[in-house]
Amino acid sequence: MVQPPTFKDDTTPYHVFRLNKAIYGLKQAPWAWYSALKGDILEFGFMNSKVDSSLFIYNTKYVTCYFLVYVDDLVITGNDHIFISSIIVQLGNQFSLKDIGQLHFFLGMKVIPTTTGLFLSQHKYIRDLLTKMNMHGAKEVTIQLFITIVLQLIDGTSSVDSTKYKSVIGALQYLSLTCPDISFAVNKLSQFMHKPMTTSWTAAKRLLQYLKHTIFHGIHI
Repeated sequence: MVQPPTFKDDTTPYHVFRLNKAIYGLKQAPWAWYSALKGDILEFGFMNSKVDSSLFIYNTKYVTCYFLVYVDDLVITGNDHIFISSIIVQLGNQFSLKDIGQLHFFLGMKVIPTTTGLFLSQHKYIRDLLTKMNMHGAKEVTIQLFITIVLQLIDGTSSVDSTKYKSVIGALQYLSLTCPDISFAVNKLSQFMHKPMTTSWTAAKRLLQYLKHTIFHGIHI
């Protein structure tokens, strides 16, 4: 790291600083943070999931606990509130931590507790996507009309902006987590990522109109 202008030593202007730890903003900072956090979580008895490196699982005869990490957002849940509280306290002793209570919103997903589980909805994510595509005022369509458009998908006569198309399809793929009814359509539209045509772009916009119609739909777990 080069010497900051206000701390520059004129007697050794070409010397650099050796960092004792990664600071925020460096390319290696996220990995350093994850490594430090992972080390402490494993010391608590958690096991790193083989499927997802961001998921840690604690499982004994009486206690089951899941710990999910996304950068500096942490989600913890389990069947033992005392154990969960102890983990939060121990982490707080190691890191600057703020407990914001029950999970309500995470990665564009609204989490609504019910008497039998959780209802997950991405209505805000859909609304933001519609605004980004200037389609917040578009007319809604039903599933029957939309499926008809998708099933008739063929290459058009002219191509469209592939960057914009890929951005929309990527967002739609994430939406399929709580809207499984669009999975077939998203899969079909993804086949035109390399060279999107006018017909595939029209179908993508039609899907956005359908999502506006079902904006408050979600999935219950």
